[in-house]
Amino acid sequence: MPRFAPSTVLETHEVTNQPPEFSGVNLYLTDTALREAVLREAGPWLDTRMTALGEIVGSDEVLEWGEAANRFPPELLAFDRYGRRLDEARFHPAYHRLMALAMDHNIHDLAWTAEERGRHLGHLAPLALFTQAEAGTMCPIDMTYASVAALRSFPELSAPWLSKILGGKYDFALKPIAEKKGVTLGMAMTEKQGGSDVRANATRAIPQQGDDGLYRLVGHKFFCSAPMSDGFLTLAQAPGGLTCFLVPRIAPDGARNNIQLMRLKDKLGNRSNASAEIEYHDALAFRLGEEGRGVSVIIAMVHHTRLGAIGSTLGQMRMALALAVHHVKNRRAFQRKLIDQPLMRAVIADLALEYEAAVALAARAARSFDGGDESEKAFARLSVAVGKYWLTKRNPNFIYECMECHGGVGYCEDTPLPRLFRESPVNAIWEGSGNVIALDILRTLQREKLALDALRAELDKARGGDARLDAAVGALLRELEGSLPPEAHARRLAERMALVLQGALLVRHAPSAIAEAFCGARLKNEWTGSYGILPDGADIDAIIERQR
Repeated sequence: MPRFAPSTVLETHEVTNQPPEFSGVNLYLTDTALREAVLREAGPWLDTRMTALGEIVGSDEVLEWGEAANRFPPELLAFDRYGRRLDEARFHPAYHRLMALAMDHNIHDLAWTAEERGRHLGHLAPLALFTQAEAGTMCPIDMTYASVAALRSFPELSAPWLSKILGGKYDFALKPIAEKKGVTLGMAMTEKQGGSDVRANATRAIPQQGDDGLYRLVGHKFFCSAPMSDGFLTLAQAPGGLTCFLVPRIAPDGARNNIQLMRLKDKLGNRSNASAEIEYHDALAFRLGEEGRGVSVIIAMVHHTRLGAIGSTLGQMRMALALAVHHVKNRRAFQRKLIDQPLMRAVIADLALEYEAAVALAARAARSFDGGDESEKAFARLSVAVGKYWLTKRNPNFIYECMECHGGVGYCEDTPLPRLFRESPVNAIWEGSGNVIALDILRTLQREKLALDALRAELDKARGGDARLDAAVGALLRELEGSLPPEAHARRLAERMALVLQGALLVRHAPSAIAEAFCGARLKNEWTGSYGILPDGADIDAIIERQR
């Protein structure tokens, strides 16, 4: 929070040539690319909500909450003072304020309650905006949103839970869900011996006699996201194979379920959010779907959490870019402002191109989640994987480059850049790391002709808009329509698909200066991936003008 009238005249020198505080900014109204995407893909109903949220999350108070929630991470409370088990995580008050704010703005349920177009952009865009103030709280918010996709297929079991998610308010106290104003849900899938290979899971699910659908779980989960949630979707081995279960923290009889928190993970970033190793000791669980169909049930949740991972990445990128632009516009070097130095202008413009393309891809993927025909559903499966792979892969270097724009001060913990940098790898690792996602893309193309048809139809909409794009589209489609590459080349294919799709979306929707510079910089074989290398003739002034 800005301090009142800090002294600039010190005993040995006067403090000059420093930018003002970055605070009190409407983080939405200053984001031209995101606002244009919201108006295009959703319309005024979401624009109004985003404007209100942007004012709040850009306030000094909420930005300070974000800083405090990460400076004071959660603590494990395994026992109370009398030696009784608690198995809870204790959070700084700022964390609870952030969670309450997020749920008050319906980031967890807007996609399921809104009736207007752009419903799932109504999840991704506010999540991206909120992430600029604080990213860790968006993990339980996103999983709660995504859980609806799985739970709604089992209405008899899930009705009490859905009634507390849809329209629910933040209520952190651990108690029976019937007594709560709202609930959050987490996920517990991976184990030590398997990781992403969930079919190697060893947790056992033992059916209870006389009660179809009720089981007891025994086993260890190496990664449980958001262990303070009211329940978890989890995978375990039932007699009929790997099965999905809903495991409540509080059992129907009002007792604590037998879920023990072994430790909280000491993570590189995402510090405000608790992640844990847990054990099930005859924990009560309710089966979701048939035995042996666990992956197909929980994949609906995973599919939607990947959209949230894209949104969180977008928010991290935007905050880093906004901070970099703010700094270079207000800092002088060699008798000129940094923003007036030709090489710095090229770097900022190239970062802006990257962000504009990320917004275009994320917004289009979000729109495809609204449903419609089978073609659009296939495009959703493909585009969210392409976006998840590419945007999260680019994020760490993007944020590093924004950090470098600040010089040494950007490397210091009293700026937000180190926290953003520590956060930057997480979305590439969670919900399917790079290899998993690249292989998902390849297998989707192999198994679903409709996915390729949907991609082709989307790219065809931009035909004739740019010769370089047309050439790249032609080369990509020739490859996809022939023999698909072997698994070892899946990453190369994912990258090419992302760049071509981004180019097509920019040609259709972005100002010509953005589309032409992107196609010239990204769709040529000599592109290295470094920032600040733009094609001759790029309209740098027009690109930077959109950065406020």
